[in-house]
Amino acid sequence: MSTLEILTFLVWLVASVTFIFALKFLASPKTARTGNLLGAAGMALIVLWTFFTHDATSPEADPGMFGNWWIIIVGGAIGAVIGWFSAKRVAMTAMPQMVAIFNGAGGGAAALVAVVEFLRDQELHPGELLPLAFIIATLLGAIIGSVSLTGSIVAWGKLQGVIASRPVRYPGSQIVTGLLFLVLIGLAVYVAVIEPSTPLFLLFVVLALILGVQLTMPIGGADMPVVISLLNAYTGIAVAATGFVLSNYALLIAGTLVGASGTILTQLMTRAMNRSLVNVLFAGFGTGGEAAAAGEGEEQLREISAEDAAVLMAYGKRVVIVPGYGMAVAQAQGPVRELMDLLISKGVDVQFAIHPVAGRMPGHMNVLLAEANVPYDRLKEMDEINDDFADTDVALVIGANDVVNPLAREEGSPISGMPILNVDQAQNVIVLKRGRGTGFAGIPNPLFSNEKTAMLFGDAKPSVENLVAGVKQA
Repeated sequence: MSTLEILTFLVWLVASVTFIFALKFLASPKTARTGNLLGAAGMALIVLWTFFTHDATSPEADPGMFGNWWIIIVGGAIGAVIGWFSAKRVAMTAMPQMVAIFNGAGGGAAALVAVVEFLRDQELHPGELLPLAFIIATLLGAIIGSVSLTGSIVAWGKLQGVIASRPVRYPGSQIVTGLLFLVLIGLAVYVAVIEPSTPLFLLFVVLALILGVQLTMPIGGADMPVVISLLNAYTGIAVAATGFVLSNYALLIAGTLVGASGTILTQLMTRAMNRSLVNVLFAGFGTGGEAAAAGEGEEQLREISAEDAAVLMAYGKRVVIVPGYGMAVAQAQGPVRELMDLLISKGVDVQFAIHPVAGRMPGHMNVLLAEANVPYDRLKEMDEINDDFADTDVALVIGANDVVNPLAREEGSPISGMPILNVDQAQNVIVLKRGRGTGFAGIPNPLFSNEKTAMLFGDAKPSVENLVAGVKQA
């Protein structure tokens, strides 16, 4: 083994360690920024080392790499600029869309590497069967990367409103999906063990792209965050396969970490909704919103003024704030922090109850509140705070719905068994809500008509600002 090869393995090892520590640091909002920087540094190290140590004279090397160095540099610079400005300008409410697009780009890159490696090998060894391990990894990278690419584009479109968020189906769609799977398996077997046909391999990739659309379109927009997490796991697997094809252990480890963490995150999200992954992918959850909304509108809801709500909180001993997606949409986290500060100055114990799927992604609420400088020790996870609601004077629900819906405790409900925040056990409940519509599940919420509950209708940000003004005067 040459000195350069030894150094390469050491660089891969160092980069892999940074990836592992990055995941560790991402587990907490306090250290998440450090985790991001560590992961980026590790990947930058791999890219720069690969570029500057690439041996253009070896038989395996691409002789055109340094001849086209300017394409790599210009392309990398353009990508860096796009990534920087996208990350700086994206609103937190649109973060899932950005994750979907970036994830799709990763899957697409893995698929392109698989295509290029297959074509290159066919050029070097025309008509020869590829080593079985190599062709399996190539086919996996191609199909999983392609599914991740087009599936992520559809997920972005549904969340962005470019594509209808409702499940899109047509008669026989499941049969078409089954046939696509069978054809892809048949093409993979043919290319792997009979003839490495380039046209058939390219057909394999095209059908995989179609499969990504076919699998994602029947899923409702409410479930897109779970789908994005699953597609993220797919991208990781595709990148791991690419690392195997390129004999790059750093890529193999990075892809495996992404695949594993994406799988775990998907499992956590489905568990938080008490739904199986099969139910998310095939049940068309959350499509009955209109009829349910009409039914909920007929309920008797008790309204309260901002002044009365402010007095109720200012003279309580304990207030628990439950943030939801409505707070994120209204960008109300700043006024919420001001409300917290005022209540604390009056001797009120203020805590935040965070449900795992309160936003569109796990940690969504934590990041929003951290942006507004809410202390981390006041952010309590569901299991940590649920038993405290019975001793809470006021539970203030801001733009949350399904995660506080008591119907989850009833058999036969669409959200039956879903872990919820025990808001209905508080002495008083104030719900800030823009209108009378339902949540993603499309079902009424009896919490809103509970005799202990008072509704404060309106956009979350001005409503919280009115509460701030009321607490100042209380």
